[in-house]
Amino acid sequence: MIKFAALWQRIPKAVLFGAAILLQCALLVLMVVDRVRILREGREVTLQTRPVDPRDLLRGDYVVLGYDISQLPAGALAGQPTAERNPVVFVKLAPDANGLYQAVSVHAEPVTVAAPEVLIRGRVSYSCGSTSRIFCDKLTIRYGLESYFVPEGEGRKLEQARNQQKLRVVAAVLPSGRAAIKRLLLDGEPIYEEPWY
Repeated sequence: MIKFAALWQRIPKAVLFGAAILLQCALLVLMVVDRVRILREGREVTLQTRPVDPRDLLRGDYVVLGYDISQLPAGALAGQPTAERNPVVFVKLAPDANGLYQAVSVHAEPVTVAAPEVLIRGRVSYSCGSTSRIFCDKLTIRYGLESYFVPEGEGRKLEQARNQQKLRVVAAVLPSGRAAIKRLLLDGEPIYEEPWY
């Protein structure tokens, strides 16, 4: 232990500082590469947005998005124990007659799906206010798709479209269930698209 401390003190501070910067840059690159992978390889699903509580409409330069698949009945999970306070769940989605993906069922573990079904991963953020670790009858689920950054001044138009249910989101979903917003549609036409190179 003493040899390690002596060796550590011999390393110039500039080298340690440079190593710390390189490590942070590497982490940022990994985050970008991960997102690009989701956008490139993920299967596209179109989701209907819905109005959200007006106290959270717009913070800064992003729009808060809510979905029809955000509030779901727990189904077979109701009353079952969970190891975590905010457990990960997998929601099976299938397209309706309009091509919008709707929730079919909620599962604690990944399940097999057949095309055109998709399995999306989310985290339960609210389960009937219970402090015990059980699934309640209704679940509030977050998918990491609940906010979208927009150019300054564009938020109000998107808020109005969202509240009139004219705004839809196309998300890319990997087989693992991880998802990312790929594009926004206003009245069916793309208005913002994420570059995925």
